[in-house]
Amino acid sequence: MGVRSPGTAYVLLHHYMGEIDGAFRSWGFSRGGTGAISNAIGAAAREAGVEIRMQAPVARILVKNGAAQGVVLETDEEIRADAVSSSVDPNLTFLKFIESRELPDDFLEEVRRYKYRGSSGKVNLALDALPDFKCLPGPGRHLRGAISISPSTEYMERAYDQAKYGEFSHRPYIDIVIPSLTDPSVAPPGKHVMSCFVQYAPYKLSKGTWDEQREAFGSAVIETISEYAPNLKSIIVGKQVVTPLDIERQTGLTEGNIFQGELSLEQLFFLRPVAGWARYRTPIRKLYMCGSATHPGGGVMGAPGRLAALEILKDTGKGKH
Repeated sequence: MGVRSPGTAYVLLHHYMGEIDGAFRSWGFSRGGTGAISNAIGAAAREAGVEIRMQAPVARILVKNGAAQGVVLETDEEIRADAVSSSVDPNLTFLKFIESRELPDDFLEEVRRYKYRGSSGKVNLALDALPDFKCLPGPGRHLRGAISISPSTEYMERAYDQAKYGEFSHRPYIDIVIPSLTDPSVAPPGKHVMSCFVQYAPYKLSKGTWDEQREAFGSAVIETISEYAPNLKSIIVGKQVVTPLDIERQTGLTEGNIFQGELSLEQLFFLRPVAGWARYRTPIRKLYMCGSATHPGGGVMGAPGRLAALEILKDTGKGKH
């Protein structure tokens, strides 16, 4: 929603709840890119004896007598388990992977009402040199942190107004980082990567499709940044434009919502994802939820997974007494 929409101040607090090495309200770069965090967790899991299967899409969750018994892959291979923990969103978990007859009608009704409405996109730029911002010309420490194109509350609200009517923002709110200044491993020597998080880019467009609008969206982002860094266009050597539809296609996040559902008041705390089922359990015994659609929501923090794991240990009697 827009910056003036009721309840959105929580999203600011949500982004401020983290800490890096004891510094609260801080963000950090992971060496090698954000995927390095997943790889590190995976390496630690393998060291503990965990088997990780990749490129193994799930077709359905096996349910018998009201309890989860494993999963069936798209190759028809069955993997049996004492418990199943799903980190994909409620749409995939309950509406795609499970037969509706296995779930209570009122629960399914709540799941179908759960709101996604992805509203953000990404524009990643490969640069020949550093951008030169008019407000603070030349290279310097200011380029190593977060750069925000959000000149006023009115500007951000107008960006939302367009999305409200099914258009991407032609003068969007943009969060920018240049990770290559902190981590040279992500770009060749002397080159840089500019990562732009963009709002607003509504999943559902009133005219045309995202495949048709992708280039125009990318151009609007570049034009907007160029107003503040006039040399930008001349130093771009490559670009990647990622729309909400691309996010859905590539990652399975319904409607491209990066938090697996809106962080709106009716979908937070004890209501996430569904009232009465906010403690990582589901109406199906031995089936758990552990992704961003559970409390406390999305973000690179691992909190939903840790909290879900503690509940699974409690139920299986393997937790600390």
